[in-house]
Amino acid sequence: MPTGRLTMRRIRDVLRLKFAQGLSERAIASSLGLGKGSVGTYLRRARDAGLGWPLPEGLDDDSLELLLFPNASDVADPDRPVPDWAVIDQELRKRGVTRMLLWQEYRAQHPHGFGYTWFCTHFDAWKGRVRPSMRQTHVGGEKVFVDFSGDTIEIVDPATGEVKAAKLFVAAMGASSYTYALAVASEGLEDWIAAHVGMFAYLGGVPKVVVPDNLKSAVIKPDRYDPGLNRTYAEMAGYYGTAILPARVRKPKDKAKVEVAVQVAQRWILARLRNRRFFSLAELNTAIRPLLDELNMRVMRDYGASRADLFATLDRPNLQPLPADPYVFARWKRARVAPDYHIEVDRCWYSVPFNLIRQDVDARVTHATVEIFHRGKRVASHLRDPGRRSHVTAAEHMPSAHRRYAEWSATRILNSAAKLGPSVAAFCDIVMQDRPHPEQGFRTCLGVLSLAKSFEPRRIDAACRRAVAIKARSVASIRSILKTGLDQAFLEPDPEELPLQHRNIRGQNYYH
Repeated sequence: MPTGRLTMRRIRDVLRLKFAQGLSERAIASSLGLGKGSVGTYLRRARDAGLGWPLPEGLDDDSLELLLFPNASDVADPDRPVPDWAVIDQELRKRGVTRMLLWQEYRAQHPHGFGYTWFCTHFDAWKGRVRPSMRQTHVGGEKVFVDFSGDTIEIVDPATGEVKAAKLFVAAMGASSYTYALAVASEGLEDWIAAHVGMFAYLGGVPKVVVPDNLKSAVIKPDRYDPGLNRTYAEMAGYYGTAILPARVRKPKDKAKVEVAVQVAQRWILARLRNRRFFSLAELNTAIRPLLDELNMRVMRDYGASRADLFATLDRPNLQPLPADPYVFARWKRARVAPDYHIEVDRCWYSVPFNLIRQDVDARVTHATVEIFHRGKRVASHLRDPGRRSHVTAAEHMPSAHRRYAEWSATRILNSAAKLGPSVAAFCDIVMQDRPHPEQGFRTCLGVLSLAKSFEPRRIDAACRRAVAIKARSVASIRSILKTGLDQAFLEPDPEELPLQHRNIRGQNYYH
């Protein structure tokens, strides 16, 4: 009489002793009190089902039994074929597709096929045998997972010989595992954004969600429920119409797709380039691209299709379109407007409307422009000055008095001074020539011109003549000369007060 089937616990012991301990079938039979033929039968069934040790996590006794002992009559019946589970898993990645729908389609083709419970149970058992990266179900075009590889590759500076470690940015689509890789100089914000721009261009569209790790370039405040995103990263996501959904801290399973993709990229790309020397990032990325394309075209054993094939079928039709132009990297900076209605950006000062003095504003800085926002509204825009310690000022940002002052020039000042007298013009010219830059003497010259509101032009001209003689160069000196009357000795006589000059009139010298 044939013996009954062993319990799943005993079968697990058989598998453990064989695949983990390496015992022979005879030794296993002796240890467990079984016949040698029975042990061989169970091991053969395990090999046919693709099982080893340890068993896949989550594989319960019912699933194990279905894998080891499929219903012989069901399998042999051509009217009840076993579905192609890889195709079923691929179809489930499409938007709106459910197990019930696929089972109904299966029964429509095979009216005497298996029931829904059998369908779901065997599909779960198949899922338990494939690699962990396939255990999550991702809708086509929904998510792309991004991360940096822990391994780096060296770049040699051809001028100095200095060796720097380049970082490898890796991205993987959720549904198809379609992979993108790019070497960048660092994990800094600018390189992080540039890698994303390149990724979207490579994909030819934009997924609905980007899942990054919690590096500083992406997340400034890690939080499980309300992470604080870097403002530039969030702006880039808004520009492309995608959402950022960071993985939880220390939860690598949240981005298992890219964890596997990083490992594949290290083995398929970095390992193959390990003995080559590169002298620039461009040269390195030129070498990476054909290896990346080869990786995506390589057929995956579990699916019988390449990443590129799955991407074309599952992801590409569901991607959002790219914007007309790629995103231009911009930094954001918080600043307070100084009393001179300027803010500092990279050691240069840029103006804002003067009524925002002492207000907090946000500066958006690109390689070409500086835009300034107050409460979300743009209040100023300037071309970026490549120099240092310079001021960029728009006339419309200045108060009216400052604007009038800013409109003065050396020629205009001298012309105005000449209207008060030649000595005033000479004094102003000397003041501007004595300074390293003529503009530094404008304030003094304007102060002298303003004295015309209180004193006669003749007296101002005389005071300037005295100031030139004694080498005085300040407005205070001119004002002091006028108030103390020291200008009187330098006054030119008034033509109306001069005695008449005529040949028939005797002068005062006639009487001495």
